[in-house]
Parts: sequence; C-alpha cells; structure tokens
Amino acid sequence: SPSNDLDVETLRALEDALLEFPGSVMVISHDRWFLDRIATHILAFEGDSQVVFFDGNYQEYEADKKRRLGEEGAKPKRLRYKALK
Repeated sequence: SPSNDLDVETLRALEDALLEFPGSVMVISHDRWFLDRIATHILAFEGDSQVVFFDGNYQEYEADKKRRLGEEGAKPKRLRYKALK
C-alpha cells in the first residue's frame, strides 16, 4: 500500500518495523520523507539509461546528485510521449 494511503499511526508502525528488521527490504516510493527516514541505500534510475547505487538516505542522495549533475541537471525531467498512429 502506498505510504500516503496510511494514517500517521500506521505509517509510524511501518517505519519502526522496517528500521528494526534485520534483513533487506526493497521499497519503491515517491514519499521522500518516508525514504529519507528508512532508506540506507538508494538505487536510482536517473534517465539516459543511468542507474546509480548510493550508500546513504534520500536527502544525502539528492545532495550527491546535485553535486554530480549541478542544480539544473538534478531537476526532474518531464517525459514526452510520441502519439501512436
């Protein structure tokens, strides 16, 4: 279930369970605050067939991305779709 569909109490319980879990968990989320709190590593698909494995939380990943690509390069890109005929 997406983290934005959870009430605050349930989301906190999920975060605590993930933080205490001794194994590995792959989480896919657009909730940056949630990722910043629970992620210890980021696997980011940055476009142009670039995949980056980063050791750190989401906020640290974002800072590293800006350092690597500059402010403009780190901004999200809009996808354009070609109309099907």
